Amino acid sequence: MKKAIFFDLDGTLTDSGEGIMKCAKLALEHFGIDVPGCDALRVFVGPPLRDTFQKFGVPEDRVEEAVAKFRSRYTAIGKYENFPYPGIPELLAALQAKGHRLFVATSKPETLALDVLRHFDLDKYFDQICGASLDTSRDSKEAVIACLLEVVGGVQSVVMVGDTHYDVIGAAAHGIPTIGVAWGYGRAADMEKAGAMAIAHSPQELLTLLT
Repeated sequence: MKKAIFFDLDGTLTDSGEGIMKCAKLALEHFGIDVPGCDALRVFVGPPLRDTFQKFGVPEDRVEEAVAKFRSRYTAIGKYENFPYPGIPELLAALQAKGHRLFVATSKPETLALDVLRHFDLDKYFDQICGASLDTSRDSKEAVIACLLEVVGGVQSVVMVGDTHYDVIGAAAHGIPTIGVAWGYGRAADMEKAGAMAIAHSPQELLTLLT
């Protein structure tokens, strides 16, 4: 059966950690917040920025300022401190050749997601790339998936692929199963606890699970 496959971007298709963590560090330093080690900043990869900045002590009424500081560097530099994971272009080509419909469902602003995917010539594999809106009207994984479901016409034969429990939870809210990937920034145990149907440890294993 042909599937509609929703892919997360950061930590699933590309390793965007370097750029995101450097921009998060810049924004936290702007507020005089002690910047923890690199490992602690990994949590910025994937979830909505606004939620993560508050967890690091940015006051709620200044979160938009933090996001703006982050994006001032990310838009010009950070989005290109990034690379596709080995085997991802081949995976996407194989799935497309088998007739599956591929989509991107990311919490990253849609305009930035488009820039990244075009930069790496990955946009050609996807029917549609859907991300967060800059006005916050669509800023959660659940909301992004809802947008794509209007395109595919329902949840039948839809599967989510992502690297964090946020992907699993966002998909589950619509009754969609998720395959987690172990090469990203989330923990396999967290994805399994959230209800992931399987964990893939390589793009080749993911191809097998999907087909």
